[in-house]
Amino acid sequence: MRVAFLAAPEGVEQVELTEPWKAVGEAGGEPVLVSTAPGEIQAFNHLDKADTFPVDRTVSGTAVDEYDALVLPGGVANPDALRMDAAAVSFVKGFFDAGKPVAAICHAPWTLIEADVVRDRTLTSWPSLRTDLGNAGATWVDEQVHVCTSAPGTLITSRKPDDLDAFCTTFLKELEA
Repeated sequence: MRVAFLAAPEGVEQVELTEPWKAVGEAGGEPVLVSTAPGEIQAFNHLDKADTFPVDRTVSGTAVDEYDALVLPGGVANPDALRMDAAAVSFVKGFFDAGKPVAAICHAPWTLIEADVVRDRTLTSWPSLRTDLGNAGATWVDEQVHVCTSAPGTLITSRKPDDLDAFCTTFLKELEA
């Protein structure tokens, strides 16, 4: 199982990247860090700079068919930057078009809204996205993790770092299905 993790050059919430990454690796999968630019990404612990991570591939140098699934970690700045990058938005939409599982946590659904893939779906997120998701045609629920199997593809969403154990467990279970 090869899983793309999409993050902007700056602003990803570190734990929302590292915990799912670790879970994929421990399950025998291959996590791949994809970004909009080569080099490294700068992660954050909320508003404070944390570690940097090397980019494996850029969105312009990879394709959806190289992966089995996509993880969209949150942080406020990460999805905000990704939704402004046409190649990143197209990459995300490509997973839905291919019917592949997508997992998004916290503020990551902002990128899903930009990709126009939330209409008629039910999902959760950080509570401040509730109105944005509703305006985009989604139904928002306040749950630790939510799985939406409306075609195309499966969408796994979660609210915040405290939900990471459930998020990772559910995501891996959906990958095995």
